[in-house]
Amino acid sequence: MAIKRPKPEEIVVKLRQVEVLEGQGMPRIDAIRQISVTEQTYYRWKKKYGGM
Repeated sequence: MAIKRPKPEEIVVKLRQVEVLEGQGMPRIDAIRQISVTEQTYYRWKKKYGGM
């Protein structure tokens, strides 16, 4: 079975979700875990899709 990779639109939604959770006072690492990705993946996505 193939690995399902998220589409760019889904990645942008997850990045915004982390920003919202951080704004509510949640530590960044906990917010990243809540969207079910690794810290490395989050920062890679942020670098690539952060300006969208």
